[in-house]
Formats: sequence, structure tokens, C-alpha cells
Amino acid sequence: MNNFVPVIVGTDLNAYHMAASFHEAYGIKPRVIGKVQLGFTNYSTIIGEISYVENLDDAEVFVPALRDYAARLITDPEIAGKRLLLVGTSDHYVRLIIENAGPLSEYYRFNYPSEELLNALHVKDAFYPLAQQHGLEIPETHIHEVGQPVEELTGAISRYPVILKPGNSVEYYRNKFEGQEKVYRLNSAEEVSGVVARIADSGYRGSLIIQDFIPGDDTFIWDSVLYLNTEAKAEFVNFGQVLLQEHEASAIGNYTAILSRFNREVMTQLKEFLEAIGYTGIANVDLKYDARDDAFKVLEVNVRQGRSSWYATAQGHNLAGYLVEDLVHDNRSAECAFVDKEVLFTVVPQYILKQYVTADSVREDVARMIREKKVRNPLYYRGDKSLLRRAWLAVRAARYRKKYANATWSKDL
Repeated sequence: MNNFVPVIVGTDLNAYHMAASFHEAYGIKPRVIGKVQLGFTNYSTIIGEISYVENLDDAEVFVPALRDYAARLITDPEIAGKRLLLVGTSDHYVRLIIENAGPLSEYYRFNYPSEELLNALHVKDAFYPLAQQHGLEIPETHIHEVGQPVEELTGAISRYPVILKPGNSVEYYRNKFEGQEKVYRLNSAEEVSGVVARIADSGYRGSLIIQDFIPGDDTFIWDSVLYLNTEAKAEFVNFGQVLLQEHEASAIGNYTAILSRFNREVMTQLKEFLEAIGYTGIANVDLKYDARDDAFKVLEVNVRQGRSSWYATAQGHNLAGYLVEDLVHDNRSAECAFVDKEVLFTVVPQYILKQYVTADSVREDVARMIREKKVRNPLYYRGDKSLLRRAWLAVRAARYRKKYANATWSKDL
């Protein structure tokens, strides 16, 4: 009998992947608390219940809602006495958990780094010097404080195109404006000036990160997932080559297909970096390969599992299992597993892979993985028996043909 109950914060694709991981490993139906009804989780039969809270992402609402939810759960005779495991699924929810670790830890167990370390990793003008200090390679990077003369920035950029993104994504999304994008690819000083002006007009006051755009299509992007236990020791690290990402401007960086790979040198660097800074919890690292100098360059470290991190579970390293062993059973491994099992993770139909993965270096591998039936799509988890959800997934899959056909991000790389 399981002596714990997972509580997942969020209702999106990431939330579903974590729910499937818990269900697959333990046959348990997690509880979910979120703000918006989404098809990924709404029709699922592997979730015990979903509780919707208006404005859950507001700090004033979040803590009382989570504490009240826990207080209600522990009065349930089937839950009383069991440990509640709290799992966030977005940067904002994870930040709220970390910032309110004290009052939340009275009810929940969770594994995240300290607030100080969170800021060192998520505030990019702190992260990039930290990464370089520990020997990680990064793209040429400029930091611009909104409100400072933009001419100083454009004069320092040595070449175009560049990538522009907010240094503080949480604050950035609190200041909505028309045409707001997660990441901007800009081809001139004039474009940089225009975007900076729009962001400044929105009310955002923070740093902007401007980086050399490393050439190459989606297959030049790489991904790594790690788990570091509550003693800050890595228990596994994997490595994957991105095949496709979402190509809508608002969703760039959300990977839709990853092919597992193995690079002991890079995996070791990431493991040693996170151990050296005292990181704890699941980490998801984004990198891009720069063919100009044959180097993997770190773009960011996400202080949580990514929405595509389920491919670690598909490789036999169930993310939920690591949390349970650490937080519930007090069982931690002294050895780090360097994962090399082959798997092709995808949340898009296979015809999308065949049509839009065009790089010769990976097309043969994709075809082979399909032939060998090593393709895993967690959205079609066998344990979920909802027919309504299957119908919703069929509609979603059909829409991808139009989404990729109309995409503009990947062109002219």
C-alpha cells in the first residue's frame, strides 16, 4: 500500500506527464490543483481529482489555496497519515513553492533548491557568469537593463542575428502586451531597439538577455534531465537531441520530439556543475551545439522537469520514482546513472516527424527508431482509459499539420 499522495500543481502537458509517471510506477492517481481546465488532464482517468482555483498563480492566493487543499485532503480517511508530495509544473508555480517553502512544508514534502540558488539560475544576468565560472560554455551574451540607453546595447553587439529574451521570465509575463513573445530572433539594431521599446512600454523593469544566435535548425538544440537528491548528489543524468520544437512564437522552447543520445563528457560537466552549486531536485538543461567552434553551449537551467522530460521515464528512470524514493522512503543512491537507453520521445504524430525532421544526420535514426518500435508518446499512456480524452487527442494531432505548415520560426535558419 502506498503511503503517499502526489499533489501536482498545474493542468498542462507537464502535469499530465508527471501524473502518468506516478501512475505507471505506483498505480496511484495523483491529485491535481490548477487554474485553467485543459484537455491534457481534464478527461484523464489516471488523476484522482482536479481542483480549480481562480488566480492560483497569485502569491496571495497560492499559499492559502495549497494549505487549505492539504488540510482537506488529510481529513479523507483514505489519505490521512500519508505524505503529500508537491510537484510544480511551471517556472512560476515552482518559484511560489520555493518562496513559500516554510508554510508549505508543514503539509507537503518537495525537493527544490533554495530561493538564493533559484535566483542565481533563473535570473540570467546572474546565471551566465556562474556557468562560465564553473567551466560551462555559453553563447556571446549581453545584458541590458530596461530603461538604460539602448544605443549602448546595439553598439556592443558584434553580429546578427541575435536572440533576445527576458532575464526574469516571471516578471516579464506579469506585464502583458500585444505581440509578446517568449524569445525574439532579431536581425538588426533597428529590430532590437523596437523590441526593447515595446518591452519597456509594457512596464517590465528588469534585465534583457541578448545572445549570439547559434545557427542551425531544431536538431542543433540539446536537452539534459538530471535528478539531484536532497543531499545534492546526482542520481541520474541523460542527454537528448531535439528533433522538433513548437514553432509558434509564444511556444518556442517547448520541445515536441527528442531522440535520446549519449555524451559522457557533456553529461559529466552538467552533473558536476549542479553538484558544485548545491542543487537539489529535478533539473532540465537546454543547450545548443555550435558547429562554428564544435561546442555545446548552455542556454539555461530549468529548476523543474520540462514538459518533454518524460523521455527520462521512458528510458527507465521514472522521475516520480526518484522523488518517492528520496522524499518518502529516504532511499538515496550513492552512484549516478549515466543513461544511454535508446528512445524517441514525441508528442506529435509520426507523420510530422517524417515531414519536418529534414536533417540528414538524424532522419535515418528517426526511421530506424520507428521501425524498431522505440517511439514513445506519453499522451497515449495505456493506463488512461478515457475515450473522451482519446477523441480530444485525435483533434489535437490533426491540428499539428496546419500548425507546422504555417510556422515561421524555423525558416531561414
